[in-house]
Amino acid sequence: MEIAFLLVAIAVTVLTVTAIAGRGGFAAPIPLILVGLAASYVPGVPTVHLEPEVVLLGLLPPLLYAAAISTSLVDFNANRRPILLLSVGLVAFTTVGTAVVVHAIIPEVGWPAAFAIGAVVAPPDAVAATAIGRRIGLPRRVVTILEGESLLNDATALVALRTAIAAIGSAGAMSPAWEIGLDFLVAAGGGVLVGIAAFVLVGKIRKHVTDPLLDTGISLVVPYATYIAAEEIHASGVVAVVVAGLFLGHKAPVLQTAQSRIAERMNWRTLAFMLENTVFLLIGLQARWLVDEVRDSALPGGTIVAACLATFATVVVLRFLWVFPARYLLIRPGPDPLTGSRPPASYTFLIGWAGMRGVVTLAAAFVIPEDDVPHREVLLMIAFTVVAGTLLLQGLSLGWLARRLRVPSPDPMDDALARATLLQQASKAGFKRLAELDEDDPYGVADLIRQRIEQRNFAAWERLGTTAGEESPAALYSRVRQEMIDAERGRVLEIRSTGAVPSEVVSDVLAMLDIEESMLDAADEERADVEAVRVTRPAGMECDHLRSSPLQDPEGELVCAACVAIGSRWVALRMCLTCGNIGCCDSSPNRHATAHFHETAHPVMRSVEPGEDWRWCFVHHLTA
Repeated sequence: MEIAFLLVAIAVTVLTVTAIAGRGGFAAPIPLILVGLAASYVPGVPTVHLEPEVVLLGLLPPLLYAAAISTSLVDFNANRRPILLLSVGLVAFTTVGTAVVVHAIIPEVGWPAAFAIGAVVAPPDAVAATAIGRRIGLPRRVVTILEGESLLNDATALVALRTAIAAIGSAGAMSPAWEIGLDFLVAAGGGVLVGIAAFVLVGKIRKHVTDPLLDTGISLVVPYATYIAAEEIHASGVVAVVVAGLFLGHKAPVLQTAQSRIAERMNWRTLAFMLENTVFLLIGLQARWLVDEVRDSALPGGTIVAACLATFATVVVLRFLWVFPARYLLIRPGPDPLTGSRPPASYTFLIGWAGMRGVVTLAAAFVIPEDDVPHREVLLMIAFTVVAGTLLLQGLSLGWLARRLRVPSPDPMDDALARATLLQQASKAGFKRLAELDEDDPYGVADLIRQRIEQRNFAAWERLGTTAGEESPAALYSRVRQEMIDAERGRVLEIRSTGAVPSEVVSDVLAMLDIEESMLDAADEERADVEAVRVTRPAGMECDHLRSSPLQDPEGELVCAACVAIGSRWVALRMCLTCGNIGCCDSSPNRHATAHFHETAHPVMRSVEPGEDWRWCFVHHLTA
């Protein structure tokens, strides 16, 4: 009963602190650590010891898998060079540098134990990078590199730790560098093979599974089964889980049904949310018993403090000493495909500063054998200091630093423009397929399909902006429809209370209303994000028409003359970049901008709404 009560208390604390942090507009990991640290000193709160098996087998596989299936394989591959240099090269560099510093301050621990603690504190944490980086709005390329690094660096660190522990058990005889490198290649290569095998096997199974519940159950088994299978053959379970997750996430639109993808996405988001935030609370709960053990250490207090602070400073400094030379000597990043410019040095600085450690570092520290290593309690405190120090110092200052460096966050306007363009491209393919089907259509189904797709696309374009101070048709539709849904749900609940309709039927109807309302809520959130940010940057691909039609400022009064002539209203205005004609957008009743294109074949128009500078090619359905 005591364990059950503790688990419930941890869950309630996590939910409460996370909700408060969300209302305050800051990332949850920091307050969760502080709450855990304070709670560890509250009388009556039981002492919580993180066991390596619980973390490395119970928490690490699902956390890695949840991050991997939501990581873009395309983005990962595009940034593979910096990711590999950070996840392999930097971990090795930090391991050696930290070992030198720890051995210099506490020579009694010996070189194998020094290398062991170096491997422990070397890898930044996947959970911390994702939770903090996305919350403060770091550029997507930076987040992709940090996520990719943190997905793979644990494999490098655990191989190095395993080698150091083997040396501890053999009276300090360290393996030569080439043998350590070979061990890593074998572990990583085996992990890749196991991950690919898991992907192929699960992919074949999913082609025959249409039940969302069964498919989600398979998804929950995959990370654990893959991790255990890899570790059983002495390969890297970390690499295996990441590879399986990356490929399964990439192929999900082909392998799974729409219902299965939605169910899997929501389940893993919920699991990752609870596990990630629980991890940070558990880190804070380790504080009291670690401090109590250090008090009984034979080493002087000054030496312990010096070792902790020096190790913390070392991991921070070594990261900068690696990322800047790697950028200019090895990576030499090319132009961003969206902006057309090279990533600035401020991106590299942020990557250097975003080296937050997490629960894997603490769990790995407990793997160091207690009987064979002198001053093990000090090594544990060093690991805790690095974890808490990086999360508190770097985690708290990362957002401020990004603002000071004027690093742009992902722009909702760019996202809305890219979303509308992508939907337009998808619709073009859909209409082409509709024409190829050539079905007998006595009921006008094809026209109805075209109308619904056009309405969907119009709503996407409207999110870019409409006439100032006026509600867009999509926003009006959402508001009115939600009022109707509330009334419909109320009536269904009244009928349910009479018992006249089977409960299964009532549940189905309520689920239909919930799905429609959730789609309206998501669209409202996107519109709110766009309204909050009225800054645009280049997006999309350019065709010859766009390249030959530079942006021009409108002249004269901004009105749709055709609408004025017939006494009609418009939603938003567009200007032809060939002749300067101003017409209303496709969300307006008369669509005069598109009509002008059909009459004149002038290919490019631009938006003339305040704060918008995007252009649209009618011929190729592309934006710039």
